[in-house]
Amino acid sequence: MGQERGPLGPEAARGADRLSADPDVLAYYGRGHEAGRLLAGAGRLELARTQEIVRRHLPPPPARVLDVGGGAGVHASWLAAGGHRVHLVDPVELHVAQAVEAARATGIDLTAAVGDARALDVDDASADAVLLLGPLYHLVEREDRLAALREARRAAGHGAPVFVAAISRYASLFDGLVRGFFADPAFRANLARTLREGRHTNPTRQPDWFTTAYFHHPDELRDEVLAAGLDLVELVAVEGPAMVLGDLGERWDGDPEWRAAVLDVCRALEAEPSLLGSGGHLMAVARRPA
Repeated sequence: MGQERGPLGPEAARGADRLSADPDVLAYYGRGHEAGRLLAGAGRLELARTQEIVRRHLPPPPARVLDVGGGAGVHASWLAAGGHRVHLVDPVELHVAQAVEAARATGIDLTAAVGDARALDVDDASADAVLLLGPLYHLVEREDRLAALREARRAAGHGAPVFVAAISRYASLFDGLVRGFFADPAFRANLARTLREGRHTNPTRQPDWFTTAYFHHPDELRDEVLAAGLDLVELVAVEGPAMVLGDLGERWDGDPEWRAAVLDVCRALEAEPSLLGSGGHLMAVARRPA
């Protein structure tokens, strides 16, 4: 993909400074756990559902796929293995190094670079599909999220799909129920603020309580996608209520009939408006207007 940088206004520039200086986010991802997050436990369901949602809208290979905020390259790897030409961009140097090393170890051909979702170093309309499956998690200001969405729109070819993931406003609530965090008054206080404002923080850096982030209400994600000039194709729940299955990791490989039933439930409920927020993640599938 090309090397022409898109326009970066003063608001996005200030946002870039905020993100790069956030010690909590950098410390969280500096642990290196992102490389295996989707390969174990509840991450298995998130990965499987993300793959099937993306695949039903993805152009046939060899499409040019821009994976923005692609982390350690889990999605880039299966896309490249499927014959797509993938370029990964992530603000965390460790993630880029992990993605490159994983591709080298498995013989997969992809490229990767450090970069910011709000100022992509790619040409206009240079991608046949754009994945934005992580950046909105940590852009706590609306202006920054819109900047990332507009950059994804700029990079996408006319009519190309743009896949936008967000953390559900109620993710911490369900996670706290499943993992027993509700017994801690500090967790409940943080949850109350997240439910009220969407902003999630972890000032004590508890390892299992995530890091600085923004949790979306489904209506909010829909509004931001449209405000960025994208056409919304569908808005779905990724895991939905299946997020509360505490034994998911243990049964995923050993019980294929159970796994198939869980996926059927996710598909049946994914677009039900009253249940969109009832899980860990949302995904908006959008397109750059033709």
